[in-house]
Amino acid sequence: MPTRILLVDDHALFRHGLRELLSMEPDLTVVGEASTGAEAVAFAAAHRPDVMLLDVGIPGDHAATTIARTLAAAPATRIVILSMFDEPIVVRELLGAGARAYLLKSVTRDDLVATLRSVRTDAGRIMLSISRESFEQVSDAGARILSDREVEIVSLVAQAYSNSQIARRLDITEGTVKRHLRNVFTKLGAVSRIDAVNKAIAMNLVSPEKPAVPRPRG
Repeated sequence: MPTRILLVDDHALFRHGLRELLSMEPDLTVVGEASTGAEAVAFAAAHRPDVMLLDVGIPGDHAATTIARTLAAAPATRIVILSMFDEPIVVRELLGAGARAYLLKSVTRDDLVATLRSVRTDAGRIMLSISRESFEQVSDAGARILSDREVEIVSLVAQAYSNSQIARRLDITEGTVKRHLRNVFTKLGAVSRIDAVNKAIAMNLVSPEKPAVPRPRG
């Protein structure tokens, strides 16, 4: 089945250009357009597109709010940011909110198409097309957010370890594991274990393909 895409940008001419570009790909189809965050969320809730291609500067809600509301209404929809803003703080915030890719509007057609295909089939991978400086700042910021122990625990959560299994593996109490996880949730703004793992992956704290497996201490 073709990947169904919702275009969200307040510039009609830009949306139309994207629609024309994507219409040339047999496995991609644009199923709707929106110019505000509210319109995007309403469409996503009603039609459940596979991918939302979202501009950062649309009128209405902040892009992070639009992402959160979209994922609440249509959890399977993948959010791809297409933006003119190459700011590390914006990249971190939107990846942390649940976006699966962040692309600058200077991205090539081939890279855009490849990203739209990839985010649907590879839910664990984060796609970035930003400047090297921004990428380094995003990565460095992630490393400062969590302690080494918190990264260890999130790495094991990413491998589907339970709290009791993590406690045994790291030779700590289950209560200590829970305390560390509460700290992780607070620092990352996560609402669940899966959300914490996804946000840790987005910040390059945990590898989606091969998470780090710490050895028990002691």
